[in-house]
Amino acid sequence: QVQLVESGGGLVQAGGSLRLSCATSGLTFNAYIMGWFRQAPGQEREFVGSISRGGVSTYYKDSVKGRFTISRDNAKNAVYLQMNDMRPDDTAVYLCAASLSRTTTPRPSDYAYWGQGTQVTVSS
Repeated sequence: QVQLVESGGGLVQAGGSLRLSCATSGLTFNAYIMGWFRQAPGQEREFVGSISRGGVSTYYKDSVKGRFTISRDNAKNAVYLQMNDMRPDDTAVYLCAASLSRTTTPRPSDYAYWGQGTQVTVSS
C-alpha cells in the first residue's frame, strides 16, 4: 500500500520560514518524480514545484522561485519543501505527490499518488 504523509505545516508570520516533509512508503521512491502542490479554500489545486528522480533537477511555480526549495533524500524515501520569506498568499493545504512521468511535470493528472496534505497559514 502506497502512503505519502506530509508534516511540518503550521502558522507562521509573513517573512518567516517553514520546512515541510513528505514521508513515503510502499513505492520504489527513486523511480518517482516528486511534486508539491497547494490548495487554498475555494481554489483549484496548483503546482508549487517538483524534483527529478535523482534530485538534480527542480522546477518551480514562478511566484515561489527564489523563496522555496525542494529537496529529496532517496535513502530515507522522503521529499522536503523549504519555504522562506513566506507571504499570506502562500496560505493553503500543501500536498506532496508522486509521478512516473518521464520528466518533471506541473500537471496534477501526471501524479499517481497523493498525500492528505498539511495546513500552512501565513499571517500578515
